[in-house]
Amino acid sequence: MRAYFSSSVQRCPALTLAGSFGTVSESLAWLEDDANTLDVLLTDLGLPDGSGLEVIRHAIRLHPRCEPLVISMFGDDANVLASIEAGALGYIHKDSSPQDIAETILAMRAGASPISPMIARRVLAKYRADRADFDAVAPPVGDASPVRPATAGLLSAREQEVLALIARGFSYAEIARVKGLSVHTVQTHIKNLYAKLSVNSKNEAVFEATRMGLLSSQD
Repeated sequence: MRAYFSSSVQRCPALTLAGSFGTVSESLAWLEDDANTLDVLLTDLGLPDGSGLEVIRHAIRLHPRCEPLVISMFGDDANVLASIEAGALGYIHKDSSPQDIAETILAMRAGASPISPMIARRVLAKYRADRADFDAVAPPVGDASPVRPATAGLLSAREQEVLALIARGFSYAEIARVKGLSVHTVQTHIKNLYAKLSVNSKNEAVFEATRMGLLSSQD
């Protein structure tokens, strides 16, 4: 599997394979070498000597601009959410991994957050459950303004529109079509959203925006 992904990267003129390792210890040793740099980390979670989560955390600590992508057999809620919390920008189940991982990496670098449909359903189900729990204990809508004063004006009008569509499950292409924008422009707005909300994925953006009062119940 590792050889397959490595080969896919090496065949792509727009990518350079920085390194390929089969264990946590080898990966950490490479990351700690100041002579080595990387933009994207592709990792499995089930490694022979530990978890890929450790590699993700180490990579982000040493290379803050690194964008991690998980491709794993583990698709349960705990592993998916742990990966996102660790900093993963995408999570793809091996059974539904793309034919060309290079295209997925390039899409992620362009602003996408690749995620398998099966994994997306799990994350959305978890989000809905958390939202239901939140609504159960939240004060009535009339007791507070839709947007808190501290966050009012944080997002531009266009970013707010894009955020609302993300919350409704629209894809980049669908948002571009609805708003009459290019996909590249939508990706730029989403990257700006991530930066302003200090998040790394669509699901985190929706969760954080909801927590901050940037999404109304109508959104």
